[in-house]
Amino acid sequence: MNTFEILQIIIGFIGLILIAVPFSENYKIINFRYIVYGIIAQIFLGLILLKVPFVISVFEILGEGVTVLQQATVEGSNFVFGYPPSNEDTPYRSLLETFAFGVLPYIIVMACISAILWYWGILPFIVNLISKACQKLFNIGGPVGLGAAANIFVGQVEAPLLIRPYVSKLSNKELLILMTAGMATVAGSVMVALISILEPAFQDENLIQHFITASVLSVPGAIMYSNIMIPSNSVTDFKENKTPKVYRSTMDAITRGASDGASIALSVGTILIAVIALVFIVNTIIGVASSQFGLDLSIESILGYLFAPIAWLMGIPWNEAIVAGELLGIKTTLNEFVAYPGLAALENGELSDKSKLITFYSLCGFANLSSVGILISGITAMASERKDDLIKVSLKALVGATLASCMTGLIVGIFF
Repeated sequence: MNTFEILQIIIGFIGLILIAVPFSENYKIINFRYIVYGIIAQIFLGLILLKVPFVISVFEILGEGVTVLQQATVEGSNFVFGYPPSNEDTPYRSLLETFAFGVLPYIIVMACISAILWYWGILPFIVNLISKACQKLFNIGGPVGLGAAANIFVGQVEAPLLIRPYVSKLSNKELLILMTAGMATVAGSVMVALISILEPAFQDENLIQHFITASVLSVPGAIMYSNIMIPSNSVTDFKENKTPKVYRSTMDAITRGASDGASIALSVGTILIAVIALVFIVNTIIGVASSQFGLDLSIESILGYLFAPIAWLMGIPWNEAIVAGELLGIKTTLNEFVAYPGLAALENGELSDKSKLITFYSLCGFANLSSVGILISGITAMASERKDDLIKVSLKALVGATLASCMTGLIVGIFF
């Protein structure tokens, strides 16, 4: 690592923090100790998850497990949806070659597996460890600590359900933490689906390791940015210090997990239909308008220039920053299911291996405009009286989640 790269990293840390300051309700009382704790926690977790041999070996086992899970999903999908083409010349292909029937079923199976692991106590044990650490570092209560940490494995709407009785009591800062952590992470239910999209472009990488690392690192980042935007010492705690039960039995976990997974898969599919159609319409309008001035503009090219400075702050060279910025902009305005295929489709040389990995981490999260609406409606269903507060902090949550993922990308770049 040369002097310029070190300088770029230092500027990156400062720049990614300063971007959040204008969104602060009172920048004069920001506790800079929490900023230091957040960055140190991310670096420490990155070191453990990416460089400790034992942890790497565990992720290798998990990687093999993901392969088995993919094969198992194909078996189930093939039974329900699959019909092989009669010959290579037929225009009718197997349903398993489509996104709807070849990728979305991974969400259903993984949601089911996650529910089983939650009932068996495996996921709650891991979540509690992360939650306790966050409570100590950032002086937050048990409910919001649990809700934030649970986002690593369950969805952004499912995580608040774990603390449903306490949602109405949370302060605005605690609501912000809950929303920011939800959008700065990727739930386990969609990881395998995204892995199936990215495998061709990252054949030499253990993608499950990178996804879990990205989500784990982004939790302290999300809490750090929430402390910047709403500096407050208010703490809501459990009456009893224990993780709430979610499922009554293994069979209940299987049925409810599969049902929840189906809802998520349907939601992902319908949102993609809508946003891709809207992008086409807007690109057509922009293309016609810009052609009158001899330009060839699109949403993607405009976003590339807007987000290029942030990509540079993450440690990506300027000559690659526009490409990375375009993907980051697509993920923020649309969603990760549009951005990740764009990353996988990049031609050799557009991004270096290091820049590609940094971009991978910055895209790992639900921080997009549609997620804001999903979170507001989902949490409002649990505590309708907090709707105005949720709307009030929603922009801060979107900005904080995006920056948390970018900070994770910057930190991971140091290790590669």
